[in-house]
Amino acid sequence: MDPLRRVTPAQKFALARQLRRAASPAERHAWSLLRNRRILGLKFRRQHVLHGFIVDFYCLAEQLVLELEGDPHDGPDAQVYDEARAAVLEAAGYLVVRLRNCHVTRAHLEASLRDALRSRLLVPPLPKGEGDRG
Repeated sequence: MDPLRRVTPAQKFALARQLRRAASPAERHAWSLLRNRRILGLKFRRQHVLHGFIVDFYCLAEQLVLELEGDPHDGPDAQVYDEARAAVLEAAGYLVVRLRNCHVTRAHLEASLRDALRSRLLVPPLPKGEGDRG
């Protein structure tokens, strides 16, 4: 969904609900693995509206977005849009993990999410005297 279009929040939530009902096989499989804190103890929401976008899976506690990519994401226009969308979400403080549909397995999900969360923790601290004071 393009955030520049004038779509009311009610329409976005209705579309998210519709996407949950008509999930792709990869999304259904990923949800069966992610639901009920089955992966790394993280609670996910599916087809969640976030900053004007509908993301595939979202973990509120870690501000983590998991996006599954299949054939519709292979076109050049779709790739540009996905990268811009990820940039907007990352600028808002979210960690975006993109995963191909063929890689939706328990082991691969755990490894990808663990690596992403670990990379967030390994950000070096600011030099002394820089950053927020509080």
